[in-house]
Amino acid sequence: MTSVETIGLSPIGELAFARVLLESVKHGRRGATLRIYRPAPTVAFGARDRFLPGFPAAIEAAREHGFTPALRSLGGRAAAYHPGSLVIDHIEPSDAFIKDTTARFTGFGQDYVEVLRGIGIDARLGEIPGEYCPGEHSVNVAGRIKAIGTAQRVVSGAWLFSSSVIVEDPDPIRSVLTDVEAALGVEWDPATGGSISEVHPEMTTDTVAEAFAAYYERSHPLTPDSPTPEELEALPEQIAKHVL
Repeated sequence: MTSVETIGLSPIGELAFARVLLESVKHGRRGATLRIYRPAPTVAFGARDRFLPGFPAAIEAAREHGFTPALRSLGGRAAAYHPGSLVIDHIEPSDAFIKDTTARFTGFGQDYVEVLRGIGIDARLGEIPGEYCPGEHSVNVAGRIKAIGTAQRVVSGAWLFSSSVIVEDPDPIRSVLTDVEAALGVEWDPATGGSISEVHPEMTTDTVAEAFAAYYERSHPLTPDSPTPEELEALPEQIAKHVL
């Protein structure tokens, strides 16, 4: 598995680059690929959010909090992350189209719980009542805080499994989601929108990043790689699909 280096992209560029890598894997220009990065403040809106009356106000709310609004191509609803977070993009080729998607959610969810437990975090698999961007395969901490949200995109020939891990600095996450969800008219419990550090204050984003890198290194030996000129050339077209 190749581990693609981060290249200092904009928040929207980071989302778009995952799609570029998915296309590379789909067409056989890459094999299995991993990217782990610390994102800039971003609110990634789901496709369904666009049809809510308060969507324009939600976009402005994100901007007012210093978060870049972007449209993601994966499933789910609005999710927020920032430099106290990690984004993990795992992309693999596949001969099966729209198959094993539920098993993938379950498998990654269980593995990610074990990664966090391995460094002393009280991680659990399952949705918390009232959580933002709800999903039965979310990973929570102590049944209180949504720690990891997962989503996937499956195309003919490949799949992308993307996860956001909120580790530190909970206040900006809770604040931006409070105003964004209010604008969208979505009910949620703000207590669920914090970070791992609220339950485990000793945890840092670097510590969690190292744990995930070690997990992938054990199961998928990693070879560092850089974006190709063709991938960088394809990036602007993908960026246009995520701009709000």
